[in-house]
Formats: sequence, structure tokens, C-alpha cells
Amino acid sequence: MSNLVIIESPTKAANLKSYLGSGYKVMASVGHVRDLPKSTLGVDTEDGFKAHFINIRGKGELIKGLQKEAKKAGTVYLATDPDREGEAIAWHLCTALKLDPAKTRRITFNEVTKTAVKNAIKHPRNIDMDLVNSQMARRILDRIVGYKLSPYLWKTVRSGISAGRVQSVATRMIVEREKEIQSFVPKEYWTITAQLECDKKTFYARFYGKDGKKIDLKNQNETDKIVEAMRDAPFTVTGVKKTVKFRNPAPPFTTSTMQQDAHKKLGFSSAKTMKIAQELYEGVNLGAENGGVSGLITYMRTDSVRISDEAYASAKEYISDFYGKNYLPSERRVYKTKSGAQDAHEAIRAVDPLKTPETVKKYLSADQYKLYKLIWSRFIASQMSSASYDTVSAELVCAGYLFRASGSLLSFQGYLSVYEDSGDADEDSPVGLLPELSSGQKIPMGKILPEQHFTDPPPRFNEGSLIRFLEEKGIGRPSTFATIVTTIIQRGYVKHEGKSLVPTDLGIATNKLMMENFPDVVDYGFTAHMEEQLDNIENGGADMVSILSEFYIPFEKNLEKAMNESEKNKIEIAPEQTDIICEKCGARMVVKNGRFGKFAACPNYPECKNTKPLNKDGKTPREPAQTTVAEGMICEKCGGKMVIRQGRYGSFYACENYPKCTYTKQPTTELDVSCPLCGKKIAIRRSRGKGVFYSCSGYPKCDFSSWDRPTNKICPRCKGMLFEKKGKNILVCRTPDCAYQEPLEPSEKEKG
Repeated sequence: MSNLVIIESPTKAANLKSYLGSGYKVMASVGHVRDLPKSTLGVDTEDGFKAHFINIRGKGELIKGLQKEAKKAGTVYLATDPDREGEAIAWHLCTALKLDPAKTRRITFNEVTKTAVKNAIKHPRNIDMDLVNSQMARRILDRIVGYKLSPYLWKTVRSGISAGRVQSVATRMIVEREKEIQSFVPKEYWTITAQLECDKKTFYARFYGKDGKKIDLKNQNETDKIVEAMRDAPFTVTGVKKTVKFRNPAPPFTTSTMQQDAHKKLGFSSAKTMKIAQELYEGVNLGAENGGVSGLITYMRTDSVRISDEAYASAKEYISDFYGKNYLPSERRVYKTKSGAQDAHEAIRAVDPLKTPETVKKYLSADQYKLYKLIWSRFIASQMSSASYDTVSAELVCAGYLFRASGSLLSFQGYLSVYEDSGDADEDSPVGLLPELSSGQKIPMGKILPEQHFTDPPPRFNEGSLIRFLEEKGIGRPSTFATIVTTIIQRGYVKHEGKSLVPTDLGIATNKLMMENFPDVVDYGFTAHMEEQLDNIENGGADMVSILSEFYIPFEKNLEKAMNESEKNKIEIAPEQTDIICEKCGARMVVKNGRFGKFAACPNYPECKNTKPLNKDGKTPREPAQTTVAEGMICEKCGGKMVIRQGRYGSFYACENYPKCTYTKQPTTELDVSCPLCGKKIAIRRSRGKGVFYSCSGYPKCDFSSWDRPTNKICPRCKGMLFEKKGKNILVCRTPDCAYQEPLEPSEKEKG
């Protein structure tokens, strides 16, 4: 008699079957099989918040098939995901399939590998009802808020919109940030920089203050007085300090930090990041020579920065073998998981360090490769030695005023040879050491560069920074971050402007009503407290019914009061206008929401009933574009003519026979710099989402490419090519084991 293993995702079925052999049958539930009904609240708020779960429509045949196989099986293993949601799915499967408790076991694994799966089979357990109750409490809370608040919003704002418990708080964050930006008043301030020269080497010193006290320059008059007092006076070095500074690696990824880094470095939305991470976790076919289908990363919903002893040992061995023992710290790096975090699972890491991004690249999609490389690099770097910098700082006095100069030079790459977190660099420390200075040394007056500045408003949230802010406030959990962001955009409360998140008129109006009538629901502290209470249920420290009652009793009173005052709280929102002119009456058409999504309608309805379809971006479908033939260019695939087309990232060349032939070519501009590999000219190219990069004009025969701009300057240490570091005013050598860097002089930057 065979055993039955039930998982969530069908994509994991084949590799689990191959791991377990002929004695096991593997089937997928395809997520939840039961949920609260869509047509009613489904929760009895008068009788202990009992939930009325029903089988999800369309899953009847699946449930029958699972039930049939479960009856024949010796043991049923519920192998749904290792989190609250997965535990709840396992419990719902028990109920929906009417499983025999005596032959039903719960198993979990943090990585989809043969060893992890077989180990899970050897150590089954019962369903953890504390985990189930925690998930159920969240589901009931969200259902109550959504179903009870939505009718109020229909009466006061607009029919068809809906409310969410955590989504309302996220909307508030974005609305309040926009208010801060709009009300921001820039403040003037000034800086003074001295451009000095010593031993034919230019360096810069910045004004600090006087008599050891810092002076903030607020206007031009204050600045001019200091500049005038310094006229023709020499600089005297009063102190020089040489030190070695260390920069430590970041811990391996949590769900939140992975989403933030993927957004910052790869331009991925939070939803896209989680989708790709799920694929890497569930398994990728790496070919028979690499063991077939295998999971590449550990479970991707976690708050923990902890890694297992086995993972540490494998990372240590890899670093020692491929980088050398000097790239290993003297002691194991152990990172502290923040208080209140869910520490049931390890951090997100590569399952096997030997499966480097380059060795598996050909088996992955482009996006899978990018995310896997990010995860693998962060994990390996987290167990490596610190990077070290030789730093020099000097204090100089001119006419009694104190100036400070500093510089640093990377002396040992350490973990930076694998991964660099752009957020933890010391941006105030110029790259490149100062000239040799000694106390008491006189330096002639050079150029004095006073400069006016104005303070900047706080930046708008993007998906990465919003997730970081939610995490800092204790709102939401790893499994919910991506859903929160996606939901507030889909509901029309927030929209994208470039990468920034901006509130819509609907979001601003809805937030105003929620703040006035349901302050607890959108209160940061209250929402974070509810998250803690849900965690307490999971840990067995709180009762589900009492937590739900704590929320519902005051909420119900507020709702009753708000409903009674709904007429006077009505808010009129001007409809969103389009650029479309109604050809029947000449009015500018507006966006309306219908059963099948957004459409453009005449504002003079019902006198004029003209409508037009809109695409997903809220725009009318484009008319066929006029094309221009690219003279002298022939399609390399089919021999047809190439035409110039306009895309999201500018103009490009495309075959005239599209869609039969999909060949395209990007226009290129060449630098007067030779490729270090083959000698051909370097071409400037553009990547979707990440901007300009540089590659050999002989691609694909020569695969040289770089995000940093190649130059004709030669490294004085190894004679390799120097590159202008993207986003930083420095030149760097990229030759392995050569850490040479030097400042990019202003004149060179202007030439670039």
C-alpha cells in the first residue's frame, strides 16, 4: 500500500516523487481548498467568531480525487508550506477530505532537496493548532474589516470600493508622506570647500567651524564673511590621524530585505520578487548531470537571519576553497534576529554554495538568474571577512576657521569581492588617500568654493522603502508584504509614478474618512499590537476568541456611529480625466470602473452615452504607429527591412515582418575606448529598468559588458583598464585581486 503526499504547488510534485520513489504518490492541492464564502460575512460575531468555511468553487473534482487517493493510502503526509498559511491549508485538507487522524501526519521542509524531504518523512508531527488559529484569526479579522467597512465606503465615497485592515494603514503611510512633501519648506544652507594642493596632489577640505565647535552656515552673508576673512591666508595642518576602518557584511536575506534589495538593484516589484523566489524554492531542472530538478534556495517567507550549522559549514568550505582562508573571519558570524520576528525558518539562502549563479545560469530564466545571484551572493558574503580601508583624516586651520579633510583606500576586499550593499557605504569619505601631511605644515591658499544648498523634502515611498517602513513599524509579516503593496495599487488608492508610490484622490479621501471615523484601524501602534497578538496566538500565549473580541467590540461601536453619520460624511471625488475627446459631444472623457475593469466614458451621461475601452495602463488602445525604414539595415533572421519603432525605453530597430519575425536591435553609440578583450570599440547600450551599460560592439562574438563606464586610463598597479564607477565619482580597477581606486577629477567627469 503506497503513501500519499499532498503539497500545495503542482510544480513541486515531480521532484518530490523522484526523491521518494515508488512507495509514494504525490498530489497537489493548488493552494487553499476551503475559504469563507464570498457572498456573506461567513463569521458569527455573536457566537465566538465561529467561521463558516466552504469548499472553494471549482475545486470539487480536485477534492474528490484527493479524497479517493487518501482512502487507499497507508499514510497521508500533508506537506504544505512551512508557515501559518501552510499549516491552515493542511488543517482545511483534513476537514475537506475527511482524513483519518490515525493515519495523517504533517511534515515540513525548509528546502526542496532529497535530503530535506526524506528527513521530513522520518520526522512527522501533528498539525499545530496554534499556528492554524493564528492564521484563522488573521483571516477573520481581515474579513470583518473588509465586509463591514466596505458598505460604509460605498455610501460615503464611491460604490464598488473596498477596505482592508493592513492595506488601510499602508495607504495612510503613503498619503501622509505626500502631505509632508507638499507642506515641506526648503531651508537654505551653505558649505565652503577648499581645493588645496600638496606634493602636486589635489585634495579637498570642508569647512567645519571654529574653536572645535561646528558652525552651520545659513545664508550668503555668513558665508561671505568667512571667505573674506580667509582671503590669501595659508592653511595650517593641526592634526593628522591614520586608521584602518572595517566594513562588515550584511546578514543573509529575510523576506523584507530580499524584496528591498531586488527592488533597488534589479527593479523588481515585490510581487515579482516573490513569484521568482517561489520558483527557485520549488525547484528548477538543472539537467541530469546536476541531479535533475532541485530547489536552489530555502523557504522565502521568513523574518530570521539565522542559518543552520550545515549551511555555515558548506559556506565556510566554499569560501576557503575558492577565495582563501584570509577571506574567512576568525569566528563564525552570527546575526541577531530582531525582536518579535518569526524565527521558525532559516534566512533565505542558497541551498548549495557549489551551485554558483554561473554554473546554473543556462538552466534559469534571465530573472531567475538575477534573483538567484543576489541571494547566493548575499549568503556567501554574510560569512566572509570584513572589508578594510586605510583612512586618513586631517584638520586644517585658516584664519582661525577649522576645515576637515579625509580620504580612504580599500586595502582588503573581503566580502566586497562577492557582494556590495550600496546602502551601507560611507558616502562622506572620499575615495583615495590624502597626500602626506604633517602637523604644523603650511599649505598655500587654493580655490575657495562656497556653495548654496537647500534641504530636500522626504522622498516618496517606492515598493522597497514602503516594505522597510512597514517592517520597522511592525505591520504585516513576510507572507503579506507583497500582497499589501499589490492590493492598494489594484484598489486604486495608490498609483505608480515611475518607481514612486503616490496616493490617488480616492486614496486621500478614503484615508481621511478612516482617520476620522476608524482611528484604531489605521493607527500604526494598534495595528502593530494586533500583529503581536496574532504571534501570541501562534506561540500558545493568547486565545483567538479573546483577541478577536478585543478588536471587534470597539470596532462595532465606531461602525454603528459612522453609519448613522454617513450622509454628512459624503465626499465627492472628481472623476479621473483622460486625454480622449468625445467625438459625439466634444467633452473630455473620464475614467469609469465597470464590471470588466476601467473604461472611458463621456461625462455628459446620460445625455451622451459614448464609451471607449481602456487598456491595463488606463489608456486607449494605440492606433497603428507610422514606421520609418532604417536605411541600409537588413533583418539578420529573415532578410526583411528593419524599421524604426518607439518603445518604453526609446527608439529601437525592429523587423518589418513583426509578429512573424520578432528580431529587434538596439541603436548603439560607440565610445572612443577599445574593448579590453578583443580591441573593438565599446558601445553604449540601454537595459530595461537599470539604464545605461557598456558592452563590446562585437557582441555576441565578444561578451564583454560592464555597468561601469570603461576609460582609456590604465591602472598604475596592474596595468589593467580603469572604469568610472556607476553613481560615484571614482575610478576603479576591476582586475581580480587588484583593489586600486582613485578619485575622478571634476574635469574628467565633465568629459564623460
